[in-house]
Amino acid sequence: MTAINLQNKIMTMLDALESEYHNEEYPPELGHSEPLDGLILTVLSQNTNDINRDRAFANLKANFPEWQDVVNAGSKELERVIRTAGLSHTKAARIMTILETVHENFNAYTIKPLAKYEPEFMKKYLRALPGVGAKTVACTLLFDFKIPAFPVDTHITRISKRVGIAPANSSPEDISRLLEDIVPASRCLGGHVNMIAHGRAVCHSRNAECESCVLNEICDNKKDLEV
Repeated sequence: MTAINLQNKIMTMLDALESEYHNEEYPPELGHSEPLDGLILTVLSQNTNDINRDRAFANLKANFPEWQDVVNAGSKELERVIRTAGLSHTKAARIMTILETVHENFNAYTIKPLAKYEPEFMKKYLRALPGVGAKTVACTLLFDFKIPAFPVDTHITRISKRVGIAPANSSPEDISRLLEDIVPASRCLGGHVNMIAHGRAVCHSRNAECESCVLNEICDNKKDLEV
């Protein structure tokens, strides 16, 4: 597929998903006034679902309104309040180290100062924190710093390969780079949200509902449908 055809296919996909889910003029607000909150939320989301992540984060903030409160309470208490997110021992240790590092670097529990740096420096800084991978970095940049990025989860990976905009052997990071290179900055948030919504509603890992899929005309792997 040529670069032009690939770009057309990706934009056609985003247009079709917009017609079904969120319109780009009104993308959902997923950020936080303090980007550190978004970073920690994404760390909690690893290897669990959104419901358990949100419960754990709400419990964390209810018990510890300020990040200094978390540090004062210690790892064991943090582990207790985030238990619903799973892997609480590992996640608590990572969060404590993140808080310690951030405070040491910025003399406060905040990562707002990162906004004055170039995105590449921000990515490098965030990736150096424990438990922070490419998806977590992209989520933090996109949602909390309003910097164009395209986080890729299992739904987006699955759709990208099935539709045929990414090779079958592509990693989530490969797909993220591909989409960031092609998708306009103004469409990253809506595109990300809509692909996840489509993966949950229609393009399931098993028993995809191809008969009701708005991507049938461009999908390389749609089921054979009766006319």
